[in-house]
Amino acid sequence: MWEYTDKVRDHFFNPRNVGEVENPDGVGEVGSLACGDALKLTFKLGEDGKIVDAKFKTFGCASAIATSSVLTELIKGMTLEEAANVTNKDIADYLGGLPEQKMHCSVMGREALEAAIDNYRGGGAEKHELEGKVVCNCFGVTDTEIERVIRENDLRTVEDVTNYCKAGGGCGGCKGEIEKMIENIRGEQPEGAPKPKTHEGKTLTNIQKIQLIQETINEQIRPALRAHGGNIELIDVEDDKVIVAFRGMCAQCHLAEFTMKDVVEAKLREFVSEELFVEEDSDSIDESHEHIG
Repeated sequence: MWEYTDKVRDHFFNPRNVGEVENPDGVGEVGSLACGDALKLTFKLGEDGKIVDAKFKTFGCASAIATSSVLTELIKGMTLEEAANVTNKDIADYLGGLPEQKMHCSVMGREALEAAIDNYRGGGAEKHELEGKVVCNCFGVTDTEIERVIRENDLRTVEDVTNYCKAGGGCGGCKGEIEKMIENIRGEQPEGAPKPKTHEGKTLTNIQKIQLIQETINEQIRPALRAHGGNIELIDVEDDKVIVAFRGMCAQCHLAEFTMKDVVEAKLREFVSEELFVEEDSDSIDESHEHIG
């Protein structure tokens, strides 16, 4: 379950400006139902050249609805030049932040706005042409778009890029190229630039940290243990200490200590935070010893 801010919840449950503007000056459509997210943005200009009305229709999750709603509110009263400078970060910041895995929704909003402005400036051209070479064929993401999200959001890993624009989230064939793009952009940065982002650098709340730990256990650790008749349960999280209990065959295995350090702890450090360390729940150890005896 994602951790949403009150503003995200508000704009999800009470979205503003849903629908289509009558006789719009600009129309922008991005995404596709096949990819899971789609957004149509329409706007109307006043006599002073400022946006007087903006509406949206979207197919997507709570974040897609909330970011689209906020976008329409943000651009009202702006000139097209001002609206063109709105970034996905502006949208996310207005909402008090989004889960990293949902940042692509804010990027989709910015892309729809650009498409609508291009539509107006192009005299009603129906199709928004993608800039650059397509890198991710699964989601149709170009090198220009990937480079932009990397620079604007200081992204440092392929996972970050996937979270922000979905590139690399399909077959994975483009991950090597995305990695090279990240390295090239990082190589341009002067000395003293921020260090690469890790999960702990994202200022996770305790709830977010626990959710990531549980997801990693469910998706990366438990399947491997179950394949050998074992299982694992998350007992508690105390700061950077993760307390777990082994179940099934793992509870009786003399290699449990090895499994805890080389499998469980390694995966949690890879997917959540390098600061995490794992301890086995003392009660489960006692129960296991009693069972063996």
